[in-house]
Amino acid sequence: MVVDMGKKEDELVQQAVNQQQVQKEEEDDDVQALVHKIAGLAAAIAKLPSLSPSPEVNALFTELVTACVPPSAVDVEKLGPELQEMRARLIRLCADAEGLLEAHYSDLLAAFDNPLDHLALFPYFNNYILLSELEHGLLARHVPGPAPARVAFLGSGPLPLSSLVLAARHLPAASFDNYDICGEANERARRLVRADAELGARMAFRTSDVALVTRELASYDVVFLAALVGMAAEEKARVVEHLGRHMAPGGALVVRSAHGARGFLYPVVDPEEIRRGGFDVLAVHHPEGEVINSVIIARKPAVLVEAQAHAHGHGAVLSRPCQCCEMEARAHQKMEEVTSMEQLPS
Repeated sequence: MVVDMGKKEDELVQQAVNQQQVQKEEEDDDVQALVHKIAGLAAAIAKLPSLSPSPEVNALFTELVTACVPPSAVDVEKLGPELQEMRARLIRLCADAEGLLEAHYSDLLAAFDNPLDHLALFPYFNNYILLSELEHGLLARHVPGPAPARVAFLGSGPLPLSSLVLAARHLPAASFDNYDICGEANERARRLVRADAELGARMAFRTSDVALVTRELASYDVVFLAALVGMAAEEKARVVEHLGRHMAPGGALVVRSAHGARGFLYPVVDPEEIRRGGFDVLAVHHPEGEVINSVIIARKPAVLVEAQAHAHGHGAVLSRPCQCCEMEARAHQKMEEVTSMEQLPS
């Protein structure tokens, strides 16, 4: 019996194509079902008389987070105009609800003699523990050297858990400047460190719009950019450009983003926007577990052009690399991102 190997190979290829097509159709159905569910939850949340913590509010947001956290094939950037508008409204509702939730727990914690002993009362405290551990680990891996001495956190809010955890557990010698546009949020945050003299001495709370913080930015070794500072893409791009203009060469930037369906909860930051803002992107990490936010690690480049300095009889001059170097660097950074996402634990 003669077997036509060419025909057999064609059949195998066709089977593989058919399987891929079926899988694609199943993924499309799953994505449509998920988006439909999220749109329904968004409509229900929008009808709430108040976003302050309550059984109804808590139940709806818990259902929303539960729907968005599992890995999904959804790409929020490819949604149609109406769904994009829904997503933008939902992110703002989430931001408002998060602010009210943090204010509520900040007030609750402030009633204790030492609020810092009771941070675990906040229902998502473990998320901040894991996120801070992830961010510190990524920084240590991709920005090696002495531990940062001065840190800025932009968008710290009334319950600055990220700064508190980083300062207490990971950067015990660093000073933290926490920036928020809301004076009431900063007043709430100050009360949380009143009973801890050591930590309180390293924690400052400054009321300011990020766009008005200029010369101070050059003094920080690391700047953390909260997910909800600049919620629309163009707003985020302006913030990143501002940081790129005023941060010191060599300064590290940690940007919180989102991936997949989590993009219905927080803004998605394109790493290319970070590069256009004047930074080298060192790592992009998308967690798949309890941590919701993606993390982008970047650094403002510091290229010493000694020949140019000697030619003009001046000291060292800071300059951006040539176009060829930039192309090579971007290719290297892409490889770093892939390696980071493959090797780092979720």
